[in-house]
Amino acid sequence: MVERGSGIAIWRQIGEQLAQDIRGRLYAPGERLPPEPELAAKFAVNRHTIRRAMSELEQSGLVRIEQGRGTFVHEHAIDYTIGKRTRFSENLLSQGMRGHFEVMGGQSVRSAEIARHLGLSRTASVLRVQALGKADNRCIDVSEHYLDERRFPGFIEQLRKSRSISRAYAHYGVADYMRKWSRITAALPSADTARLLGQPKTRPILQVEALSVDSAGAPLQYSVTRFAGDLVQLLVSDDAT
Repeated sequence: MVERGSGIAIWRQIGEQLAQDIRGRLYAPGERLPPEPELAAKFAVNRHTIRRAMSELEQSGLVRIEQGRGTFVHEHAIDYTIGKRTRFSENLLSQGMRGHFEVMGGQSVRSAEIARHLGLSRTASVLRVQALGKADNRCIDVSEHYLDERRFPGFIEQLRKSRSISRAYAHYGVADYMRKWSRITAALPSADTARLLGQPKTRPILQVEALSVDSAGAPLQYSVTRFAGDLVQLLVSDDAT
């Protein structure tokens, strides 16, 4: 219970008690905490005080707040391996999770910088694919993938059907591809990225910029992936370049 007049804010006392319960495994990773009305009744405070306590727990990385669903204890971070053969679904399957891509949209764009990465002329039309990477239906990354539009006609439809970039490329005869380089940085998310990842705008993300090539060494895909920093640990393998 909380101590009024102790000089320590009520919401902070509540947050500390809940943090102790989480660290003591009273609430398991992934478990939903009691709803606001129940906690407000338990601590004899109003719901605004509970929300302040929950906000602080979220900032500390102990819980995540999902709009319309409630507050959940954070699971252990996912080890996401980056190497020459980085594969989203394989990374997650090795940890007992099912992963898939959810296509948000696609459009033709012109960018001299991206065209240069892909070995195309400065004025070439490039296909941009926007997608969500999900682990057991929990969004862990927001990504943009750029590829030669002429080489892969109808790529969006193939990706929507297969829900896998590897399987989509296989449809066009690309049996395998390799990561040529990766650049990892920490950044603050945009409002849209934070919303899609279900995290505050003030919490950093891990951003991975990468170029993949086909088996002949020709540029295949330039991508920028933004991972939820508190859900994913990036593991660079020995074969990474």
